[in-house]
Amino acid sequence: MEVIRKYALLALIIVASIGTSIASHGPAAVEDEAETGDEFKPGEMILHHIADSHDWHFATIGEKGHEKHIHLPLPVILYSSARGLEVFSSDRFVDPKTGHSNISEGVYAEKGLAIHHGHISVIGDEHAHLYDLSITKNVASSLIGATLLIVVFFTVASRYKKGALSAPRGIQSFFEPIILFVRDDVAKNFIGEKKYSKYLPYLLTLFFFIWFNNLLGLIPGGANLTGNINVTFTLAVLTFLITNLSANWHYWKHILWTPGIPLPLRIIILPIEVVGIITKPFALMVRLFANITAGHIIILSFIGLIFIFKSVSIAPLSVAFGLFMNVMELLVAILQAYIFTMLTAMYIGSAIEDHAHEPDMDHGH
Repeated sequence: MEVIRKYALLALIIVASIGTSIASHGPAAVEDEAETGDEFKPGEMILHHIADSHDWHFATIGEKGHEKHIHLPLPVILYSSARGLEVFSSDRFVDPKTGHSNISEGVYAEKGLAIHHGHISVIGDEHAHLYDLSITKNVASSLIGATLLIVVFFTVASRYKKGALSAPRGIQSFFEPIILFVRDDVAKNFIGEKKYSKYLPYLLTLFFFIWFNNLLGLIPGGANLTGNINVTFTLAVLTFLITNLSANWHYWKHILWTPGIPLPLRIIILPIEVVGIITKPFALMVRLFANITAGHIIILSFIGLIFIFKSVSIAPLSVAFGLFMNVMELLVAILQAYIFTMLTAMYIGSAIEDHAHEPDMDHGH
């Protein structure tokens, strides 16, 4: 009975989340996003909510012309050689027609700055180069995710220090099996018993960073951090650097001058192997970005159907499919973290593996 109550509570929380998400993307919000007319544009609504921005928008309430935006202004940090360092709140950008704060299409007259689709430029000098170092929604979300990681695992570590031999309890009992799974089934399995410990901290950080931020992105109003190509690119570059800087002589020999095959084939295989060094992290980058972004787009599309058909009768079906996709995204969140970590361990393991002596066929039959 206790188990049933727990699952019922979980279902209610998810339904409430879907309802909050629908309210956040209701007619007032989507009307405000349309550039002209009252026509609902699902593409604009979806892109607005999965893209990064200089403020954190949660919901829009009220009728058009009297709507109220519930959002959190974020600090804008700009630097240029001509203007120096400039720091101000993102709500300084206002719509020149209405005088209301507008972070999507606004101007900051006192500074002579304008923002258009998230790009800040100098009014009257569009070619002026500004270094945008702002704390955007995705940056703020990554800081929240990093803080959660630090709090959770410092708590777990302190529990081990207090009683290393005692039975795990609380938050420690939840995360210990996952940590052991990453260690035994991922790190040891693909890197090896002797060398895995050197790379385990990176693999654990990678797994939990992706998982935590995938889950944060599913919260209504959450940021689409792991669905940002810049974030997945950075993670892929880290894997690329660690793999290739750790690689031994045998790895580079297989890449640059594959042993055991005739000389003509070596010349053909060489460019393929070199390209393979780049395509592996590229595949990591695209896989995580595409899967997470696709999930957000599908959920928002189901919500958008209500306003496309303008019928209450379509709402139960849209909510049902949206709820189903939200539950599926909970699985995808940990699955994508596992796949990224597993492939990273596989690449590192292949780069540091000790190979037995292989015959050179240059002079063979």
